[in-house]
Amino acid sequence: MVSAELARDVVGITGNVISLFLFMSPVPTFVQIWKKKSVEQFSAAPYLATLINCVVWVLYGLPIVHPHSTLVWTINGAGTAIEIVYLVLFIIHSDSKKRLKVLLIVLAEVIFMAVLTTLVLTLVHTTKKRTVIVGVVAIVFNAMMYAAPLSVMKMVITTKSVEYMPFFISLASLANGVAWSAYALIKFDPFILVPNGMGTLFSVAQLILYAVYYRSTQRQIAARKTDGEVGLSELGDARKK
Repeated sequence: MVSAELARDVVGITGNVISLFLFMSPVPTFVQIWKKKSVEQFSAAPYLATLINCVVWVLYGLPIVHPHSTLVWTINGAGTAIEIVYLVLFIIHSDSKKRLKVLLIVLAEVIFMAVLTTLVLTLVHTTKKRTVIVGVVAIVFNAMMYAAPLSVMKMVITTKSVEYMPFFISLASLANGVAWSAYALIKFDPFILVPNGMGTLFSVAQLILYAVYYRSTQRQIAARKTDGEVGLSELGDARKK
């Protein structure tokens, strides 16, 4: 019979692999930024939000805060490093105004984490209380991150198009939410269960929207392609005249 601890480790490792895939998903965007030497209209908000979220979860997973959570701090430590690389590239290729804004937000995040870590480790003397305080903060930051998928879902409903809501990212987000929810249920951890349970529900909603609007998206893409071909044909005829 498989022990609960072994099952939890297997599920946690699976969650680590899926989370790493999600952390790496913006790579094509940054390859584009690197080639063009400009961030253009891309926003740093998702990477700033993910950075602070990862750092909070690293603190949560430390043995002096929440013992036996190695798989939590390892993947979020990797996520922190990846987001720092993204933000460095973003800052390098931004204009001065956008660069200053990003740097100030990063500074604010560093100060916040320094204050939170210092207060938790010096004023709170049991891991149980530390877990509650940092866990609540982690849930708050996770909830703030849900603004992004909500805005994307609103755009899908408005435009009746899933063109800018990649299917495999939504599917991976669902798998990630399920894996970490299972991890939290095997050895009950409400602070991991709540945000990942919410993430699972949002991912299911995204996949439902994908199923509902897939055909209308294909029609829109086909119509644009047809319009483009007609426009080129008319341009060619005009030049001949």
